[in-house]
Amino acid sequence: MPLGTRIELGPTAVVELIGLRTPCVLIDRFRTGLKRQVLSSAKTDPAFRCGVLGVVRAGGQVAAGDCARVLSDRCQKPLPSL
Repeated sequence: MPLGTRIELGPTAVVELIGLRTPCVLIDRFRTGLKRQVLSSAKTDPAFRCGVLGVVRAGGQVAAGDCARVLSDRCQKPLPSL
């Protein structure tokens, strides 16, 4: 999804994608060993899987099973390549 894409989660929450994130040691705070799992040991694969950085533009409750809808504008920039 391009930079600037907004994702509506549940009835009111909106998150905007603002950049790419590479895994760092802080990811292990969520679950021990998680960073090791996203790093690749294969020489043909990318060195790591990356995620996106998002900013909450509208808050709200989000629950398992809620719909996620992509809200897009015409003038979006592609995410930078790593």
